[in-house]
Order: sequence, then C-alpha cells, then structure tokens
Amino acid sequence: MLTLDKIYHAQYVLKNVIRPTDLIKAPNLRKDSEIYLKTENLQITGSFKVRGAYYKISQLTDEEKARGVIACSAGNHAQGVALAAAKNGIKSLICIPDGAPISKVEATKSYGAEVCLVEGAYDDAYNKAIEIQHESGMTFIHPFDDDMVIAGQGTIGLEILNDLPDVDAVIVPVGGGGLISGVAFAIKTLNPNIKVYGVQSAGAASMVQALEKHEIGTLPTVHTIADGIAVKTPGNLTYELCEKYVDDIVTVTDDEVSTAILGLIEQQKLIAEGAGAVSVAAALFDKIDIRGKKAVCLVSGGNIDVTILSRVINRGLQKAGRLAELIIELQDKPGQLRGVSRIISELGGNVVSINHDRADVNIDINACYLRVSMETRNHEHVREIKDSLIRSGYKLVEN
Repeated sequence: MLTLDKIYHAQYVLKNVIRPTDLIKAPNLRKDSEIYLKTENLQITGSFKVRGAYYKISQLTDEEKARGVIACSAGNHAQGVALAAAKNGIKSLICIPDGAPISKVEATKSYGAEVCLVEGAYDDAYNKAIEIQHESGMTFIHPFDDDMVIAGQGTIGLEILNDLPDVDAVIVPVGGGGLISGVAFAIKTLNPNIKVYGVQSAGAASMVQALEKHEIGTLPTVHTIADGIAVKTPGNLTYELCEKYVDDIVTVTDDEVSTAILGLIEQQKLIAEGAGAVSVAAALFDKIDIRGKKAVCLVSGGNIDVTILSRVINRGLQKAGRLAELIIELQDKPGQLRGVSRIISELGGNVVSINHDRADVNIDINACYLRVSMETRNHEHVREIKDSLIRSGYKLVEN
C-alpha cells in the first residue's frame, strides 16, 4: 500500500544514489505564466525511472535478489533497473520492444544487463518478461504498477514542494501512470489545493481512455514519437491513484511534442525525449489553463535517439512556421526561378532547397512544378510571402 511514509523512506534510500534535479525557471516558454522545469532529463541514466527501480530493488529480500531481476521497458526503466541491479550486485534481464531507440538499448547493456529484444510495443515486451519470469523464477520489477516503484517516483513530488512550495500546478507525462501516481499522491497528500495534470500522446492515450470509460482497457495499437509513454494498457494501481488524485489528463500530438523539444533546445538549452517533452507541449499549446499561475512541467527524460533528433527538429520548425514548403506551378521558360527567389529574399525568407519537376501528368505540357523549401520567421511570415507571390501572378498549389 502506498503511503507518504513510504515515499519519505524512498527519499532517504535514494539520497546517495540519485541526483535531486534542479527546478529551472523558463520565462521564455510562455509570457502569461510562470513556468518551471523539473529537469529529470538530467537525472543519472537520463530519466526519472532510476528512482522507482532502485527503491524497489533495494527492498527485495536476499532470496529475491539471489534469483536476479527481470523487467520490461521501452528504454528508461531498463536503464534504471540495470543500474540498480549492478549497484546491488544482482543479475538483470530486460525485455525491450525492438522499436526502442538503439541508444537506450546500448545504454542498458552498458550498465551490465542482459537484453532481450521483443517484436512489438511495450505491452509485448511485458508479456515476454512475464513468460520468462515464470520459467526462471527471477523477480519481476514492474515499470509502473507497483507501490514501491510508485513511491520512488513520488520523491519528485517532495522535491518540487521543497523547491517551490507555492506552486499552483504540476504537469506530468503519463504512460502507464507510475510517475504521475507517485507525484500526485505526494503533492495532494501534503497540499490538496495544488493541481496535478497528466499528459499523454494522442497516439497512446490509454489512461485518458480508462478515466473516460471508468474502466481499464487496452488500445489496439499505439503510435507516437514519445516511445517512453507508448503504453497500450495502464496499470490497475496507477489507474486507481490517477482517478483519485489527478485533476485531469490531456493529450498532445507528435507535432506539438516536436515543437516542445525544439523550444527546450532553443530557449532552455535542454535536450528532452518525446515522452519528457509532452508536459511542455501541453503548456505551450494551451491544453491546460495555467495563465497567471506558477506551473511546473516535469521533463521526465532526455534519452532521445540522436538519429531522429534532426527529424524531430524539422517537424518542430514546420509546426512553428519556421520551415515551409511552397509548390508553385510555372510556365517552363527562362527567368521564372529568378522572379520567385527575388520575392522570397526581399521579404526576408531564406531558400534552402529547390526541386524542379516537369514530369507531373496533372499539369500543362509547357508547365512545371517548382518546390521551394525556405526558412521563415513564423506562420505570418509564410503567409506574407505567399500573398506576395500570388499578387505577382504566380500560381500556388496547396500541399
């Protein structure tokens, strides 16, 4: 059973293991509210998950430790379990979805764990881990539906209240619900007036669905760049805690998450993975009313795969209107490109790539399509360039 005493005990156990992460003021993310970032992306292993994993493993009996531990994870819990097991001299085996970023898989191995890649999403890795656990007798370390794990994550709530006791709202990423369950329980028990909001990816909104229907269900599929919260089925314990202690859970799109990642890089010089940035995305895109309030966005992890970071940044630039593409139908004759580029440059746009297409069967035989990618300031700037091209007689094709 989860208690406040258990969370305080977890804080005591973890004091020489984890880093009490900074609460950083972020004045440039929104001007109409006072936003702070709880930087668990700077935690050891790059994620909050080490808190719950270590506390759970520290409380195992000698017999349980001797059998070794097994876990399933999209990556961050895996690293937390691997590190905790290594520090306690315990063998560990982690089942990880085969679509998890390579960087997370390799980091898990670097802490000394054996890795079993499982085809599918988190829930498929969970089923495989349970199968192996029954066969081997290893101790299963659940990533979220366990009171010891939840107590470990709840230490973040204690740190937030210690650093910012007059906070109005705390915004927390939600996958299976272990993080928000611990944080909400700690905060609401100590100060029930503070609002606690959860955020899920629109492509993996399992807890949102459970709370709306008042019963736990399983999503047929999940699809999101926030791989750390791509969970088809929330936990039984976490569902109960969310229903009791969480004020609301909202969703954000992948484009909104990409914009949040870009904003954290540019404004705060922080790297967040998709799951870690959903809280910031909710604040940026008015999913939660925090105007005039002190709000903490919990940035839960920073283990983004560098191979997809450039794609995420590009999506963020497009969403913010800072990278735009125009398709212009032109008569295929000399001087056309010069006229287009002159208008764009005079209005302050920067052309980064051009593609000239004569082969499209849907256009006149003497015409061509010109695809122009350009750097712009915002959506208003893009509209200004489009309007100027139209006034000059160019035909724009919607894309």
